[in-house]
Amino acid sequence: MTALGEAVVERTMARAIPLSVHVDLTMACNERCVHCYRVIEDRPELTTGELKALFADLARAGTLYLTFSGGEIFLRRDLFELIAEAKRLHFDLRLKTNALLLTAARARRLRDLGVRQVDVSIYSAEAAVHDAVTKIPGSLERSLIAIGHLREAGVHVKIACPLMRDTVSGYRGVRALAERLGVACGIDPMITAKNDGDRSTVPLRIGRGELARVLREGAAEIEPLPACAPAARTDLDEVACGAGHNAAYVSSYGDVTPCVAMPVVCGNVRETPFAEIWADSRRMREVRAIRVRDLHTCAGCAASVFCTRCPGQALIEDGDLYGPSTAACEHALAAADVAGVTVVPASHLKRAAAR
Repeated sequence: MTALGEAVVERTMARAIPLSVHVDLTMACNERCVHCYRVIEDRPELTTGELKALFADLARAGTLYLTFSGGEIFLRRDLFELIAEAKRLHFDLRLKTNALLLTAARARRLRDLGVRQVDVSIYSAEAAVHDAVTKIPGSLERSLIAIGHLREAGVHVKIACPLMRDTVSGYRGVRALAERLGVACGIDPMITAKNDGDRSTVPLRIGRGELARVLREGAAEIEPLPACAPAARTDLDEVACGAGHNAAYVSSYGDVTPCVAMPVVCGNVRETPFAEIWADSRRMREVRAIRVRDLHTCAGCAASVFCTRCPGQALIEDGDLYGPSTAACEHALAAADVAGVTVVPASHLKRAAAR
């Protein structure tokens, strides 16, 4: 990140400006991925008019970075109308898609509308492995053809590759594929629980040994590993996460939460404008008030220098917004292994250490 970008992030954090907002346009999808966090509810999704009103509210609130995701966004017939409105309001727009419905003509429209980046999910360079994740035969071939259309149109593309036990052995192949295609590639070792607390996806996560190998090769999208021994934290007055400080999530049903990974509903844009929810919601203020010292176990943990704790996952996995996340504990121990540092596990690390 540039110095200017860092300054913008710091200022928006300090002033609680929703710099980056993730909006799920729909929960409908034409793939059935085994690791998906989405939960389809018996509620109507936001209409074109409601989404346009939301975009206007976000613009007034100071949002710059807007992400459209789902579900599969190209299942919405009004997608290009929504993109045009977002660009009219000068958002920096990023799309997340499986690209199965993305034709050459649609790729050119995205270019003409000024979409900054399109993230396409690719789980393996081997069709059998990728298609087993999506449960759609031929999906890898269709996604790769679409990536070609985007590249030909001049749209910046990034391959998004979540790692799972059945796919982790092939992540080097995905990176090589991205290099051949001339696109960026992001490797993500975190598989989240579902937004309703269903943990059925959690066993899909890679183990500590595999995670250490990925970290050692510098493949995952994480901060550089510290080359130092654990020390007492000195940042006790700092915020524990950007969720609710300069980032937020709006579901396809209108629910506003501090983050897509944190199912703490603070309001619904059908009932209250986003800006009011952001500023006045009691639950949003509670999340925003959390500091490192409030994390009753994590604040004094010896592995904290290696930790990438997600409060949303801590809440879903262990039922405590202020407590440790089992996944983060395992990640911290793997990172310590890579850095050559021995960490004596605290009680909350023992489950991860035993794996």
